[in-house]
Order: sequence, then C-alpha cells, then structure tokens
Amino acid sequence: MATARATWGYRDRFGDRFGRTYFRRFGPGVVSSVGLGTYLGDPTDAVDDGYERALVAGLEGGCNVVDTAANYRCGRSERVVGRALDRADVDRSAVVVATKGGFLPFDGERPEDPAADLRARFVENGPVDPADLAAGQHCIAPDAIDAMVDRSLDRLGVETVDCYYVHNPETQLRVRSREAVYDQLEATFERLERRVAAGDVGAYGVATWEAFRRPPDHDAHLSLPAVVERARRAAGTVGREETGFGAIQLPFNVVMADAFTTPAHEFEGERRSALEVAHGLDLDVFTSASLAQGELVEGLPAAVDAELAGDTPAQRALNFARSAPGVTCALVGTSDPDHVAENVAAGTFDPLGARAFDAVFE
Repeated sequence: MATARATWGYRDRFGDRFGRTYFRRFGPGVVSSVGLGTYLGDPTDAVDDGYERALVAGLEGGCNVVDTAANYRCGRSERVVGRALDRADVDRSAVVVATKGGFLPFDGERPEDPAADLRARFVENGPVDPADLAAGQHCIAPDAIDAMVDRSLDRLGVETVDCYYVHNPETQLRVRSREAVYDQLEATFERLERRVAAGDVGAYGVATWEAFRRPPDHDAHLSLPAVVERARRAAGTVGREETGFGAIQLPFNVVMADAFTTPAHEFEGERRSALEVAHGLDLDVFTSASLAQGELVEGLPAAVDAELAGDTPAQRALNFARSAPGVTCALVGTSDPDHVAENVAAGTFDPLGARAFDAVFE
C-alpha cells in the first residue's frame, strides 16, 4: 500500500529533477502529476515486455502513479504492472496503484466466442447475475465488483489497491434508469467501503468516459454530486464516519476540454463543470486520454501550443492537462521506454498558472 512516508521519500529522491508542482498531494502522501497508463496495445507477449520495460523506466524515473484495469489488454495489463512493481528499484509503498472493475475481462487473449467465454466464466460459474449485465460485458453489481477486486489483487500481486474505480458506470444507462444506476452504485459503494475498512482498498472512486463531462440532458450523464452523496450514504450504512470515495477519472485534453468548459452539474445552487465540482467536493482528479490517445503527438492547436512549455507536442499536451485547476495527475500510456522518458520529462517544465490557463478559453 502506498504510504505518506514512502511517497514523500520518493518525492525527496526525484523532486529536484522536476518543475514546481510536479508532485501533488494525494491523501496523506504525494504523487507525480504525470502517471503511467496501460490501456493501449495488443494482448501479446511482445507488448507485455514493452510495457514492463516502460513501467520500470517510469517508476525509476520519477513517476509514481500506475493506472490499469481488469479488462485492459484482455487482463494482461494488471499482470504486467505486478511484474514491473517487483522489478523496479522502487518501494511498492512509494507507488500509487489504481485499477478498475466493470467490464468483464478476458483471460489473456480474445476468445473465438467472446460472449460464450464471458457467460461461462462469470455468469454460469461466477458472480454475475445476467439481469445486471449491460452491453453483454458490463456489470457493476456488488458481488461482481467484490470478485473483481479479488481478481485484481491477485493479478497485480499486491495486498492493497491504492485507488479502485468503478469503471464507466454510464454503460448501465443503456439498460436501466439513471435512478437505478445510482441505487446500484450505492450498493456497490457499500461493498467498497467494507474493502477500505479491511485494508484491501486504499480509496475508491469512479472512472468515466462521458458521464461527468456531458450535460444533464445527455443520455450518458451522471451527476457527480449525486454519486458522491450515494458514497456518503454507503459509508454511513456500514458505520464509517468518512467515505472512502476520493477520486474520479475522466478524459481531459486540448480537444476534449468539456470537463472544464461544460457546466454539467448542479452544485451549491449553480451549474458548474466537473473539474469545479470535483474541487468543491475535495476529490482528486486523474485525467485519461491526456494525449487524445495519440492524436496530440502530431501537434496542438496553434493558439494553445504557443502558451505551453515543453520540447515536444506530447510534453506540451501533458502540461495542458496537468495545468487544469483541480487536476492531480495526467495519465498517459505507452509501451515504449523512450516515450515514457519523454512524457515524464514534461514535468521538468512548469504548468500554466490559473490565469494563463483560463486565458486559453477566452
């Protein structure tokens, strides 16, 4: 489990290499504001090897956040993260490890009949009630998420996941009402509160693609204040004074900036953006798609690019994401150690100040 002492020690080891605010508070400790993602790539041994080298390079180069999910690369990404944690010359307790559950994972490769495979492993011989499925592969019911936590702990080879996300709950809106999704989240949050109390999970949250950046009339919208209220109720139900809900993950980059620009949530009597609400609720924000899944390595819009520091388009794009008010860490995935070095080096440049960041949108 990541600890305050170890993460601050990691900051002391690497901090002099980076610019101001590169390391930021997360819980009682600190994390790098560039994080290592593991989403993209084929489910092959060759890509596994590349990711392992890349993750080790990142961990040994000043990046102490690793993000993965049960379903990434057919379940291989979690195993690779575990191997990198063992191999890197960095204490496990200095690294914040995050994973997610919601999409049912394949076991190492994509089967010939995906639906039959998932049905056999998770419905007929597992924890999933078919009534809880959406899109044939998505389930966030309590028993399923509880089982996914155990699966992730085993694949990662760790005793504690520092941040566990319920993955894209808006997928459930395809088959049930918004209120029913909130009810299901509350029930699952109760289970996660118990896992926090038991020490299996350090904190939990929700990782979304559309839910928190879309306005209320959008089919995929979920209210961030409503989700947090359900977490608080779940904590009260299990007898915990404070909720373990501490973070959200959502896309944010130069061409997908609606988490900052769209007033999608009713909060304290006003319509506000996801980033503003997250700040008001004291939540950490981890950005996904910080390079727009590779699109921004070719270049940024000229007006924005001119305001950002960095030697390469990728570095300037990352510095845009980590300049946004309330962002704790910008995640970026690659299985190339050279690209990891380039990405982490974004932190040697200072981010935009609040006024300069706001001016980009004027």
